[in-house]
Amino acid sequence: MTARDGRLGVGVIGAGHAGPVIGAALRGAGHAVVGITAGSDPDRVDALLPGVPLLDADEIVRRAELVVLAVPHDQLPGLVSGLGDLGAWQPGQLVMHLDPGYGVAVLAPALQSGAIPLAIHPAITFTGTSIDLRQLAQSYAAVTAPAPVLPIAQALAVELGCEPVVVAEADRPAYAEAIATATEFSRSIVRQASDLLARVGVDNPGGYLSALVRSTVDQALADGRPWVPGGLPPDATIDG
Repeated sequence: MTARDGRLGVGVIGAGHAGPVIGAALRGAGHAVVGITAGSDPDRVDALLPGVPLLDADEIVRRAELVVLAVPHDQLPGLVSGLGDLGAWQPGQLVMHLDPGYGVAVLAPALQSGAIPLAIHPAITFTGTSIDLRQLAQSYAAVTAPAPVLPIAQALAVELGCEPVVVAEADRPAYAEAIATATEFSRSIVRQASDLLARVGVDNPGGYLSALVRSTVDQALADGRPWVPGGLPPDATIDG
C-alpha cells in the first residue's frame, strides 16, 4: 500500500449519516474511495458516493490506505478489536475514527499491527446529505493523534474542509461532554418551545423560532463567556 502524490485509497466502515459524507469530502479532496460497508439506505449512499463498491469491513481494510471508522460509539471498540483478531490491520495504514468521546487509545489493536491511529471529530450534526459538505467547510474538527503523526491528522481535517483544533487524549471525555451538551440541550429546548407555541395556535412553530434561535445562538457564540454553575458570570452586577 503506497500512496501516490499524497493521494490515498480510502475505505469507509459505517454507512450511516457521517461515513458517506466523510468519504465524499475526501474524494472531493482528490482521494479515491475504494469501498464502503453496506448501510440501511443504499440510495443515499449512492447519491454521495456513486459507483463506490459495497464491501465487507475486512475487505475494506485489506484494500484501503486510509480506513475511516464511522460507527456508533458503543460499536467502535469491538469493531477495532475484532478486525485485529482477524489480522486485518496493516503496517503503515492510516486508521481514523470520528467519535468525539474517544481519542486514539481505542485504536490500540490497530496500532499493535503497525497502523497509524488518528481521531478526528468534525463538529457538525450530520444529516447524511450533501448539505453536510457545505457545513464541513464552515466548521472545526477536534484532532487527536500521537505527536509524530499529528500533522497528518491536521492535514486530513483541512482536506475535509474543517479548521483543526488539537484536543489532548486525556481531554476527549470532557470534549465529548461539551459536544453532547451543545447538541442535546439545543434540541431539547427547541422542541419544548415549539410544543408551547403549537399549543397556543402558532402555525409552523419551527419556522417561527428559526430567526430567534439562530440570532440568540449567534449572540451567545460571539459573547463566548464560560458558564458559571450556580451563579452569575464574573462580570455580572445586581442592581438595587
